[in-house]
Amino acid sequence: MTNDQTLVEDIMTTPLVTIRPDASIVEAAATMRDKDISALLVTTAPASIITSTDILDAVAKEQNTAELVVSDLMTESVETVPPDLPLGETAAMMTNFGINHLPVVDDDYVGMVSSSDITKQLH
Repeated sequence: MTNDQTLVEDIMTTPLVTIRPDASIVEAAATMRDKDISALLVTTAPASIITSTDILDAVAKEQNTAELVVSDLMTESVETVPPDLPLGETAAMMTNFGINHLPVVDDDYVGMVSSSDITKQLH
């Protein structure tokens, strides 16, 4: 159960898992599977993100994922949130931007919060 005091830092996934933009899609998918997560921060400036949905979309479009690299599918210049942001504001951001993952930034990238993290916290 959540309350009005629950913050991103209370539910975010840490440590943050990253991947290089030139890594293969196979490597990205395997990392997500092995870590039981659905998004990776891509080490670009500014940071980017690749999600399991990005990979599923490529498969559904019958793209040859064996030949693709992370930079082919990633979303660039993603929104971020601070660790002390209340969950209600975080959920509103996700809804307004139509996204399911937000990297958490303090002085550096410190974690990832997802819509499923928020849903789990509410139940």
